[in-house]
Order: sequence, then structure tokens, then C-alpha cells
Amino acid sequence: MRAIMIQGAGSNVGKSLLVAGLCRAARLRGLSVAPFKPQNMSNNAAVTADGGEIGRAQALQALASGLDPHTDMNPVLLKPESEVGSQVIVQGRRVATVKARDYAALKPALMAPVLDSFHRLKAAHDLVIVEGAGSPAEVNLRSGDIANMGFARAGGVPVVLVGDIDRGGVIAQMVGTLAVLDPSDAAMIAGFIINKFRGDVRLFDDGYRLIADRTGWHGLGVVPYFADAAKLPAEDALDLPRGGGTGAFRIAVPVLSRIANFDDLDPLAQEPGVALTMLHAGQPIPGDTDLVILPGTKSTRADLAYLRAQGWDVDLAAHVRRGGHVLGICGGYQMLGCVVGDPQGIEGPAGETAGLGLLDVETVMSPDKRLSRVSAVHAATGQPMQGYEIHIGRSAGPDCARPFAHVAGQPEGAMSPGGRVMGSYLHGMFAGDAFRTAFLAALGAAPAGLAYGAGVEAVLDRLAAHLETHLDVPGLLALAR
Repeated sequence: MRAIMIQGAGSNVGKSLLVAGLCRAARLRGLSVAPFKPQNMSNNAAVTADGGEIGRAQALQALASGLDPHTDMNPVLLKPESEVGSQVIVQGRRVATVKARDYAALKPALMAPVLDSFHRLKAAHDLVIVEGAGSPAEVNLRSGDIANMGFARAGGVPVVLVGDIDRGGVIAQMVGTLAVLDPSDAAMIAGFIINKFRGDVRLFDDGYRLIADRTGWHGLGVVPYFADAAKLPAEDALDLPRGGGTGAFRIAVPVLSRIANFDDLDPLAQEPGVALTMLHAGQPIPGDTDLVILPGTKSTRADLAYLRAQGWDVDLAAHVRRGGHVLGICGGYQMLGCVVGDPQGIEGPAGETAGLGLLDVETVMSPDKRLSRVSAVHAATGQPMQGYEIHIGRSAGPDCARPFAHVAGQPEGAMSPGGRVMGSYLHGMFAGDAFRTAFLAALGAAPAGLAYGAGVEAVLDRLAAHLETHLDVPGLLALAR
């Protein structure tokens, strides 16, 4: 059983995408392959088959591998709840909320579950492709590290280092990483990849040779920029698009400061009948918007304050008066109610915050988190739908008598008396083509038959072919041990 680790010379160099493409390439070569990321930081999570949560990137990599997502694929997940603190998820379950300065003391105890998950995956598959986090060049974080070289050495996994030439300075990225690493850590690096090249790759021949000469690492190739990456679910809020589509039906999405599970929006961004606009700080909700979607958030009360600071509460009220539709998903649903209470201080300081008052419901936060995959029936159209719940808090009130959907015969979510304001805890609903089509058509859109899931699979196949063309994939696989 073999493993190889993809680390980056910096953050956002394309590690997640490369691992997804390599997983698909290995699968197409007939290998049983699984992805693994020891530690991830993201508020964009997926619910797994074993009832836990992992980073969305690992869920995409599992899809590329032909596997159901499992908590072993991302045993430590950090979900930021504030500027200084994060929820710590270990093997799918929340174990603590800690400040950044306190996490260093917790890390040494996390290596055991990380290795436990890794060895289970390694025993079950021909190949495990591991993704690092951030960069090993952050040597100030090396003590107790479980994400990069600390894991690579503990697991005996050789490393391929990736540099991002799109940012510039890639030679310094690569050679500089070697310069700051401890020699024992540097010895784990067996090869390098240059990613996101635009133009004629032959123009970088001299730079490529210079990196190989200065480091002694085996060059595995230069990967041209893969434009279709935008059609795959993103994990990092920094990768949020400004929008997509040129259709007549206009959807606006306020980008909350702690936005979570924003891949809910990906199918809508690709829907030909839709024009989706992501609204950033200071941008008003356009007056010609047909549907406003309030997305999920990791901190509902904090993002209510952020929403009001942008003036979006006033814009939403005007939008509803004009006859527009509103859908709140998860934290967005909670915001639409009259009150959000957090008596135990689970998401922040204890207390309660007035909601937007567009739905007659109240939400109370509680320490138990609901994590489940869900089959439901949309109340307004009768269309079956699939989704998942990943939230704390329970919502109740008169508008729940008009549910958004039914789950196992029970009401889920809420709607206003006229049906123009809707709330639901179900993430991932728009990935289903039949439901998305019916939902949009009921609101007056003209969806054009997008096959979203099939499109993601096709992009993964093209990504694998892209890497097979531009990388020495056999040489990379030969490095695994």
C-alpha cells in the first residue's frame, strides 16, 4: 500500500485541485485510490456517510476517487467562528472551540487520530494521495505540526512540492522553501510541480532547470492553468466568484463575513437561465433582483450585525415590498426569523439578536449539532430533493406550519403566508437537476436543463487528462511508498 503527499510552497497554490485530478487519474488507471488531508481549515464542509463532517475539497476528491466521503479522509477540521477562534472537529465530531493561540497546545494530541485515520485508508486502498495545508515553509508553526512535514515524517510519506507561477516569484517560492526547512524535513521532498502556468510553457524551461539544479528535486512537470476549475465546488471563500450566467432570472447573494457551505450556489451559477450576482461589502441588492438567497454562516448573530452594517436589511425589506422572493439556507434561514437566541454562548457571547422579521419563527442555539443526509419533498412543487443538514439551533414558530419541504413526512423549514419568503436547513438542494428546474420555474425562471452532477464528473475527467498530458504521472506514482 502506497502514499504520496502534495504540499504547497504557499497557500492556494492549487493543491486541492491537483489531488482531485490525480485521484481521478489514478482511478482511471485501475487503482483503488483515496484522498487524505490530515488537517483542514474551512467553513465549507460536507456530511459523510458515517455521519460526520469533512472539508468540501475532500468530498470532491472522494468523488474523483469513486468513493463516498468518509471522516477518515479529513480527521481534523478547523471551522473558524471568529477572528481568533475555531471549532475543532476530530474524525467528524466537534471536540472543542479554541483560540488560535491555544490550538498549538492541542495539536500534539491530534497526531494519534490523524495517523489512525491514515492507516485505515492506507490498508483499504492501493494508493492514498495526501494534501498538505498552507505551506511547510511556515516553519514558525513546525512544532507539533500535523498538517505538513510533521505528518509526512510520522507517516513516512514522500512529498511533492507545488509552486504557483500565476502569482509570480515561483523560483523564490521553491528555492526559499528548501532554504528554511530543517534538513530532515527537506529530505522528505522527492519532487516538484509548477502549477497555473499561462502561455507557452517552454518559456519557463530555464526557470524549471534552475529550480531542479538549486534543490536537487525531480521535476514532474509544469501544469497550465485549468480554466474549468471554476466549474468544480470551491472550498475557500477567497475563491468565491463574483457571479455567473447571463440569464433573465436574477439571483443576488450577499456574501456574509462568515459565509459557510457556499457551494450550495455552484449549480445556480452555472444554470443558463440564471444570472447570479455575489454581493460583497458595500454593494446594494439590485432593484431588479428576482430572488435573494441568504447563505449559510458559521456565526448567525455576528453575520446579522454584518448584514445590517452593509444596509442589506433595508434592501431586503424593499425587495420583499416589490414582490421579490427570498430564500434563507441554514444560518440564512435563522436570520430571516424574529429572534436568534444563544443563551449558552455557543457561537459567541451569550444573548439574543433581533432577526430580520421576514419569517415568523424564532431560533435557539443549542450545543448539539445536527449532521445528516436528507431525502425530502419540496412542499411547493412536490418535487423530490436531496440535501444535508449541518447546523446547531432549532427554529420554530407559526410560519413553520407552511413548511419549505417534508422530510420523512415531517415539516422542514418555513414559508411566509404569501410564499415569497422561504427558509430551510437543507444544504445541497440545488445540485439535484429536477428539483432545481422545478424550483426556478415556479419562481418564473426559464431553466435550460443543466446536468450539474454529470458536468462535475466530466470536468474531473478533463482535469485528469490535463494532468496526464502535462505531468509525469507515472513518475509521480513511482515516488509513492
